Order: sequence, then structure tokens, then C-alpha cells
Amino acid sequence: MTSTSLAAPATAPGRTDADRLPSLTGLRWIAALLVFGFHAGTMRIIADPGPQAVVGEIFTLGLSGVQFFFILSGFVLVWSARPGASRRRFWRRRFAKIYPNHLVLWALAMLAMLWFADPINPVAALENLLLVQAWDPRPGHFYSVNNVSWSLSCELFFYLCLPLVLPAVRRARPWLLWAVVIAVPLLILALWPGQALVPEPDRWWFAQVFPLVRSLEFWMGVAAAELMLRGRWRGPRLPLASLIFVLTWVAASQWIRAEFWAALLSAAYVLVIAAAADADVHGRRSPLRSRTMVWLGEVSFAFYLVHVFVIMTILRSTGDWGTGLPGWWGPLAVIGFLLLTLGLAALLHRYVEQPMMRRLAPSRPPRPGRPGGGAASTTPSGAARATESGVAVRSETPMDGLPRQRVTGAGADSATGAERRSIH
Repeated sequence: MTSTSLAAPATAPGRTDADRLPSLTGLRWIAALLVFGFHAGTMRIIADPGPQAVVGEIFTLGLSGVQFFFILSGFVLVWSARPGASRRRFWRRRFAKIYPNHLVLWALAMLAMLWFADPINPVAALENLLLVQAWDPRPGHFYSVNNVSWSLSCELFFYLCLPLVLPAVRRARPWLLWAVVIAVPLLILALWPGQALVPEPDRWWFAQVFPLVRSLEFWMGVAAAELMLRGRWRGPRLPLASLIFVLTWVAASQWIRAEFWAALLSAAYVLVIAAAADADVHGRRSPLRSRTMVWLGEVSFAFYLVHVFVIMTILRSTGDWGTGLPGWWGPLAVIGFLLLTLGLAALLHRYVEQPMMRRLAPSRPPRPGRPGGGAASTTPSGAARATESGVAVRSETPMDGLPRQRVTGAGADSATGAERRSIH
């Protein structure tokens, strides 16, 4: 690989670098909880119409939690990208993050299918194992095995694309980045009439699963993060952004037609994500970065992968699949599933996700420049070297090839140890 010279991000005098954004970790739990609530309503855990209607009413829009994840993923990955980090390092870290958990759940789901004597489509199972199932519109393929892993298939596509596109993002003028943020909700809205161009059996797949379409939300997060890194983001602070989100959620679920939901929520989500990041950067108060919320956010990926498998397997084993549990057993079962899934997710995170990240993921390169924002020195050969605590770092084929201004804030280093953990 060739070496590329990079300048260290300039840092404003008297400010510290806010590389880790614990409030966004807390937001990951909110997104996971929305998806859980949606499935709690649609998988018919509760038999009685009254309580079932309450859960359905609250979490009608819960499926958009995946949209929340996609926007958040784009924002986080651009924010945390370091000059000098190679594409290979980036891809290895993302693989190490998502694949071990996926492999465990794939194996468990396959064992459950054998236990219940379910027919197994070997092509669909292989597609799911390789995380390419979201590209196959055939019924029984994109929602195969552990069906929530379709979103990992999309994320894998985003990860492959980002290092290739990021240099262009760094070069883009602010007006173009703003155009992306504004255009994405409009493009999402255009998907409703646009589905007429797709054969009717494939329309759900096209609008809800197809990685190219779902990447719109990811690129929205990418553009918002780049604007904030340059100090060009303009949006409300966290209290107002949270109020806008709640009002949008209530209005959409009660009075707004379904075809407008995803477009409106994408705008509300990006406002909350950017506001939460801004609160961390400038040391403003944020309940999202409490120890509890950060821990919940850290296990949210495992929680997301586990929850449908747990609900479905238990309900099928008890004979309540498709009928639900009567009386108060239904609501109690929802709470029980939430706690059980959270416990299993904590185990998966502790004994699979974290060890595999340590074993498989390459270490991240230090920030270029001395503490306080000193510029990186360049060797005569052109290889960029940065000194941090006396350690020289050489860059190789960086995924981020341009210097940029990073927005930082006083108080960014004041978080507790739990709060300063990486959000990815």
C-alpha cells in the first residue's frame, strides 16, 4: 500500500478533542427499544385486544428504530474516522464488531429450526450467513434464519462503501452536504410513488430492505456529521430537538398518513443525533450519557440481534405462537421478554462481542498531533507521522485523505470512564 501524507485536524485553542460521544451510545438503546416495542406489538405476545392495542398504539412507528440506527451509524463512523486509519483497518474493525454476534445468532436460529423441524432453504441460509440476503427480493430470503439480520446485510454494504466515498465527502462544499441532509427525506417520500416502477411482489423489499434504498439514511448521517465536524451544522439543542422528535412521533402516529412517516422521522432523528453530539462536544447536560444509558447502548446491538429469536422460540415452545397470552400474562410476558433479552444480550456482549473485538479488530491509530492540537510532522518520504505520547504512527492508504476542522468543546474530557467508552 502507498503512504499518504495527512495533516492533523486543527484544534481550537483551549478546547479538547471530543472523539467519543456517549450520548449517541445512549441513543442506540432508544432505537433498539423502539424496534423491540414494535415487535412486541406485531408478534402477538398479548392476546387481549385492550392491552394489545395500547402496545400497538405506542409503538406503531417502532420499526423506524432501524432507520434511527442507519442515520446514527453514518454519523458515528464519520465523526470517529481518523486520519491515517487505512481502509483495511476500518473494514476489519467493522467485521469484528458485527460478525461474531451474527454468527452466534445464525447458529442458534438454525438449531431452533432443526428442533422445530422447519424446512430449511440452503440458499437462503447461506445468504444469511454471508450477510448478502438483503439483496435477494425473493420471499423467504431477505428475512431468513434470524430475520433481523437483514439490517446487518445493509450495514455491511454501507461499511464497504464509506471508505471509498469519504474522501469525496471531505472535499464536498457545505452547501452540497446540506443538500444531502435536506434531500434524503424528500427522496424517502418519493419512494411511495416510486414503488409503482417495481413489480408489486417486490415493493416491500424495495422500500424497506434494499440496501441501495436504505443507504439514503446512512448518507444523511454522514453528511450531518461532516457538517458538524466543520462547525457548519445549524440545529436545535438537545432539549428542543427531543421535543421536536416527540411531537413528530405523536403527530405521525395519530394524524399523519403512513407514507409521510419515514420522511418526517428521518428529519427528527438527525436533529436529535446532532443535538446529542453537540451536547457532548460542548459539555452540556445530557441524560443520554448517564452510566445506565451508556451501558444499555453498549449492549443494544446484541439486544437487537437476540430479541426476535427469544420471543419466537419461547412462544413456539409454549404453544402460544400466533395466539398470545391471555389476561395479564400478556403484558407480563412483554416485560419478561424485555428483561430476559437484556440479560442474554449482556452475556453476548460480554463473552462474544467484546472478546472478539479485542482478538479480531486492529487497534485504532492515535490522533495525529501532540496534545493541544500540534500539527503532524511529515517525513521526507511523504509518510505522515504523528507523535502522541512519544509514539510515531505511519499512515497507510487512509480512508480519510483530507485534513478538516474538528469541532471540539470544553468539558469533553470530564465524562466518567463509562461515559468515555467508544460508541462503536
